[in-house]
Amino acid sequence: MWTVIHVAQNSEEKDKIYNALTEQGLLVKVRQIGKGKNGQGIFEILVPQSEVDDACIILTSITY
Repeated sequence: MWTVIHVAQNSEEKDKIYNALTEQGLLVKVRQIGKGKNGQGIFEILVPQSEVDDACIILTSITY
């Protein structure tokens, strides 16, 4: 089962998180769920439930 671990507010944030997770060998899905105020997309970032703990550790190490 896939679990949402983050909602990115733009494609730059999505790309940064996607790249960080995949570089560490995690499986990642991205799903656009809408458009933000600036006209850019809003994206859900999902990982398999078994990788949620690892993904959260990686997310906390990313500086925005």
